[in-house]
Amino acid sequence: MNAFSRRGACPALSAPMQTGDGLLVRLNPVAGGPSSGGLSPKLLIGIAESALRHGNGIMEVTARGSLQIRGLTPQSAPLLATEVDALDIAVRTGVPVETGPLAGIDPQEIADPRPLAEQIRAALEEAGLVQRLGPKVSIVVDGGGQLGLDAVTADVRLAATHTDAGIRWWVSVAGDGQNARPLVTAGDDAARDIAVAVLRMVAEKGREAHARDLSERQLASLASWHSVAPPSGRTEGGAVEHSRRPIGVFNVRHAIALGIALPYGSMPADKIIALAQSALTHGTSEIRLAPGRAFLFLGQPAAANSSLQRTAATLGFVTSPADPRTRIAACPGTPACASGRIATRDIAETIAAENADILDFTLHVSGCAKGCAHPGPAALTIVGGENGAGLVVNATAKALPAGYRPGYDAARGIGRVAAMIRSTRYQGETAAACLTRLGPAGIAEAYRQE
Repeated sequence: MNAFSRRGACPALSAPMQTGDGLLVRLNPVAGGPSSGGLSPKLLIGIAESALRHGNGIMEVTARGSLQIRGLTPQSAPLLATEVDALDIAVRTGVPVETGPLAGIDPQEIADPRPLAEQIRAALEEAGLVQRLGPKVSIVVDGGGQLGLDAVTADVRLAATHTDAGIRWWVSVAGDGQNARPLVTAGDDAARDIAVAVLRMVAEKGREAHARDLSERQLASLASWHSVAPPSGRTEGGAVEHSRRPIGVFNVRHAIALGIALPYGSMPADKIIALAQSALTHGTSEIRLAPGRAFLFLGQPAAANSSLQRTAATLGFVTSPADPRTRIAACPGTPACASGRIATRDIAETIAAENADILDFTLHVSGCAKGCAHPGPAALTIVGGENGAGLVVNATAKALPAGYRPGYDAARGIGRVAAMIRSTRYQGETAAACLTRLGPAGIAEAYRQE
């Protein structure tokens, strides 16, 4: 294996990763406006122009809010890195310590998570853990608010919560906002120390380890550091339980933020350039990347948002949280990914266009059984394999499919399932509830139907 082919790595500018359509690089600009290294429209245009020159012109925003550039070669990747470096964009390095895209400017957040995040970054550096941890080890510091991080998985989660003693951080490990293992509720300093202790234990197990690999004894020792245990019955304390999608208008301090998403997280660079040029014309001063595969536009007058949304919609971006494409998770698939067995994006587009009326559940279209776009269970998952496009019901892409049909015909199979939902669901019943009532066998039979 060469330096460009190691799977499981985070493909930073200095270490691109091999995919089905060439090399992939990823960068995480620091939020906070151009003066602090954040992305201005001009800087995003500069990155996209480099992507056109040196890659295949496809750019992505990931589920965690990172920017990716696809289709590079061993010769062009260093050229792109040089050009991006010349733009002087401040990017996050080291162990990812993630905060929400509206951190510090959201009037609804319980606490500004940025100071604690900075303390944790400094403590990890001082402890010498940065080089000892694997590339996918991460920490989330969630202040709550309109765009919380419940959907983002992490090795350590710190979520702001109100207590009788004031604002504290609910510390949990190995999961997202719903399934992470709760440890303790602690103040800033203690929460920082526990987070560092968790990653110290992880580092001792090797670079392939994660917090999920810690023993019960280790977790118990972490929880016993402080006497305040998290209340029973919930796994995540301060974050909003049902955070909004990062699409639409958000009231922030002294401004309005406009969220516009990339369909399935991917868009041609020339369309990103066109949108950024429109934002520049309308007075946007900063563009932030948001978990959930979106851009957040800040600084433009509120009156400009409607025009910016219309431009985005014309270009094919997602401008409404009700867009059926927001209910579908789809990885790049073939030909973009070497592991993909089906054309996931084409399948997803057809399903969204033909079955928007029944998409009140999550549909996952996965090129292979790894399930990168949606690691958790989904109501329905189409997964590419040796036998074509399998259908998995209420499980992850790794589960055994209940039925198959040819990959090119997968969207028609979902159309058969949609037709069954329309003909059998009760008045007022959701499609998701109807699927549960029909059960895997009935759903698979409809999917296989010619």
